Amino acid sequence: MMIAKKPISFVVVLILAVFSNFSYIENEKDNEEIQGNPINTQEEIDAYIQHHLQDAHDFVLFTNGNTGHHIGFPLPIIIWDEGIHFFSSSKFHYGEEVAESKGKYYVLHHEKIYRTDATGTLALDDHHHPTNVRPLDFSITKSVVGILLTGILMILGFGSLARGYKKGPIPTGFSRVLEPLVLYVRDEIARPNIGEKKYRKYMGFLLTVFFFIWCLNLLGLMPFGFNVTGNIAVTVCLAMFTFFIVQFSGNKEYWKHIFWMPGVPVPMKILLMPIEVLGMLTKPFSLLIRLFANITAGHVVVMSLIALMITLKAAFGPVVSTGMSLFLAFFISIIEVLIAFLQAFIFTMLSSLFIGMAVAEHDHH
Repeated sequence: MMIAKKPISFVVVLILAVFSNFSYIENEKDNEEIQGNPINTQEEIDAYIQHHLQDAHDFVLFTNGNTGHHIGFPLPIIIWDEGIHFFSSSKFHYGEEVAESKGKYYVLHHEKIYRTDATGTLALDDHHHPTNVRPLDFSITKSVVGILLTGILMILGFGSLARGYKKGPIPTGFSRVLEPLVLYVRDEIARPNIGEKKYRKYMGFLLTVFFFIWCLNLLGLMPFGFNVTGNIAVTVCLAMFTFFIVQFSGNKEYWKHIFWMPGVPVPMKILLMPIEVLGMLTKPFSLLIRLFANITAGHVVVMSLIALMITLKAAFGPVVSTGMSLFLAFFISIIEVLIAFLQAFIFTMLSSLFIGMAVAEHDHH
């Protein structure tokens, strides 16, 4: 990618400035060496997979299997509880300690922050759910870091592409990789579904959502623990963007087909109206569930195949079980690379289709 040295230097300095304020964290107390707790049962494997799928308030790069030390860095905790509270997640020590801020005490339980006392007492209901007060959490979590990283990469990539077009009709460098994808979204997704006259108005949104989902899906395949598009809150937000764009772009023909279907008897109009309204609401629901379910299932399958080296070790030995596990996980990971692109394509395609249905001009003659 043809990027000037100043933007790169600025990004590097910014990242170092942010994370230099937070020390590296290790899972140790009183400087005593602790023994690692290996995961060797099905229940522990399931719990580990569930932990991977969840968002986190700290970033763990890897764990020392011999000592149990977690190597990584904490993230900023920003909560509102009768005032703003800002501190590092290292105070929680992976949920093992109570964090104090402005005379109030907080504890991290299953990646949720609760107000407590100095001893970290949690009151549980009959279903073992904490009943303590939960402050409003605006923290920079691991998923937020992934979103910010993807946003920076997109800004740098499309900025380079724009500068390349200013120099001439043929882009150079990494922009040659982006240009065919941009043209693909324009010619194969936007134009056929929205129409030649109106597609340009929505190209910005379609390009953004396509590359945003694609980059996040690829980021989730890297060994950093990202699972952004496997977070249903993220897919809900993406689907809501499509929903509001469709509703605000809909012409009178679109609304007429929803509330007073032309060309059918009046009793059928009344019968079809709630069905069409329900269909209007199920479109974004299908978008968010499809993306969330496919990405989450992919992570579960990959991690389950990796776990085969543990569950099959007793039957086949460590060498055979490890080789079989890594081969199957590698094979599924290759398929996941294709699924990462496919899910971005499907979300963008359906979004453009819904927009095209809202702006289409109907001929009833």
